Amino acid sequence: MPRISGIDIPDHKKVLFALQSIYGIGPKRAQQIIDQTGVDPDKRAKELVGPEINKIQKALEQFAVEGELRRVIND
Repeated sequence: MPRISGIDIPDHKKVLFALQSIYGIGPKRAQQIIDQTGVDPDKRAKELVGPEINKIQKALEQFAVEGELRRVIND
């Protein structure tokens, strides 16, 4: 399973849908990340290679996701 933002995303799902398992990433934001990184949205998460994971991780840095987003909401 690829690990992005501290979360193991489901490896059997397509990247577009697997990204949505990260707290704070919905369909629209997942599509934005796919468009920004140039990763094939029909590729399964288990087929991602290191450079693609790094591109996705870097694109996610501009958004508050997971623990950071939970802290913002709870404050």
